[in-house]
Amino acid sequence: MGMFLNPSNVAFQKAVNSKIYVDKTGLLEYTNSVVNTQQAFICNSRPRRFGKSMAADMLLAYYSKNNDSRELFAGLEIHGSADFEKYLNKYDVIYFDAQECIDYAQNIEETIAYITKCVLAELHEAYKDVLPSYCNTVAQALGYINAATSNKFVIIIDEWDAMFRVAPEKRELHEKYISFLRSLFKGASARRFMALAYITGILPIKKYNTQSTLNNFDEYTMVSPGPLAPYFGFTEAEVLALCQEYQKDFVSIKRWYDGYRLNGLHIYNPFAVTSLMLQGDFRSYWLQTGTYESIKNLIEINFDGLRTDIISALAGNNIKANPYFFQNDMETFDDKNDVLALLIHLGYLAYDPGKEEAYIPNEEIRTEFAKATKSAKWQELKNFFIESDKLLQAIKAGHGEEVAKIIETVHEQYISAIQYNDENSLSCVLAIAFLGTIDFYFRPVRELPAGKGFADFVYLPKPEYAASYPALVVELKWDKTAETALAQIKEKKYPQSLDGYSDEILLVGISYDKKTKEHSCVIEKW
Repeated sequence: MGMFLNPSNVAFQKAVNSKIYVDKTGLLEYTNSVVNTQQAFICNSRPRRFGKSMAADMLLAYYSKNNDSRELFAGLEIHGSADFEKYLNKYDVIYFDAQECIDYAQNIEETIAYITKCVLAELHEAYKDVLPSYCNTVAQALGYINAATSNKFVIIIDEWDAMFRVAPEKRELHEKYISFLRSLFKGASARRFMALAYITGILPIKKYNTQSTLNNFDEYTMVSPGPLAPYFGFTEAEVLALCQEYQKDFVSIKRWYDGYRLNGLHIYNPFAVTSLMLQGDFRSYWLQTGTYESIKNLIEINFDGLRTDIISALAGNNIKANPYFFQNDMETFDDKNDVLALLIHLGYLAYDPGKEEAYIPNEEIRTEFAKATKSAKWQELKNFFIESDKLLQAIKAGHGEEVAKIIETVHEQYISAIQYNDENSLSCVLAIAFLGTIDFYFRPVRELPAGKGFADFVYLPKPEYAASYPALVVELKWDKTAETALAQIKEKKYPQSLDGYSDEILLVGISYDKKTKEHSCVIEKW
């Protein structure tokens, strides 16, 4: 066994032996179905800590001929597959972590040479009888080996995009790296010696002039996860099973960590869920493993009103996004859609392809987003927080007139004259006006099934603030009185659904008159 050619299966063995291991070997059933086909080139991109490296270790353990992994996979889902034995430990596997190679090389410019030198050395040792000494590229060596022995290879690259993330400004180096990958994965020779190519990272394959130079790869991303959706992150069923095992409240976990929707599945970040199960505290786990500075800098560029969109997302609104023309690096940004696309691939935003909208997926990320934006030098954001804090205090004090004035101020500052009388815009304004709730309340629940209908907005205090901050049931009426809104809350029995969430519930009726452009508000304690 070598470091690059057929490494041991010990990394996957550690994953299986861990306190929490969720079986994702169903991925192998998919990869087996594409081995030695034109679909055998897979690029899978997911955010940090979504199980990418564990999956790469699993593929290595399963396919590498220098491992005997039969017992390791015994009892796991793939063991019952009809093709389990057919592909088990049948291939030479070349595996490397690009981030690790950058660290091991003398400098980042030497990374490609380092990978080439190491892989060639191990290939020459393993195939000394058939591999000519003058082979000086990995692709050439693999071609010679295949021609002499008919052996095919599985190539697995973890953190394949590290070059783009570590040195986003080194364009020339990026092109050399892509050329190196193209030599491995494109062309007639590659089609002969490649059984399966699997590369994984955070970013999709780099595009030049909107076209990928590795266009023979099927790409599975946070925007288009395809059949790989269940195998990265925890599904809701898997989280439910962990809640039962560790006696955790699923409703609370859902509120904190749910939010990604991939092919109709609710997907949770596995690092956050696992940390919660083992440590017990509801807080941000995932985002504390990396820095937010680069994201904050991107937002501060303020492409096409990006800051305003982020404010709206923090308030619980969805924002329009088109992530499909993203150049797939961390340096090339033509408009705000490129920045939003990067935030989606990094996991800081989730994406709804049906509505073509992005949103902050859950309370964990919303908390960190709020910290980052508050530390940024955005005067408009500071203004929103000041006004919103006044709003929250006015609601707690029952001062309806003051609440109406504050909402009117936000309405005038935030919405253009063209959209001023639009009912959807008014709903958006209301969410932004309540931005100050972010420290004390969970994300607003829109259209909460409650009583005999759906409440417009429900703000539930976080457990540590439930004794001092009331739950808020907010009903919005367009061209009707605030009293009508309040009456509907009572008639539909919305508050009855909130027993146990807070020591106090406030009913807030808000109306807007499109003729006078005036707001009104009435507040009543339940």
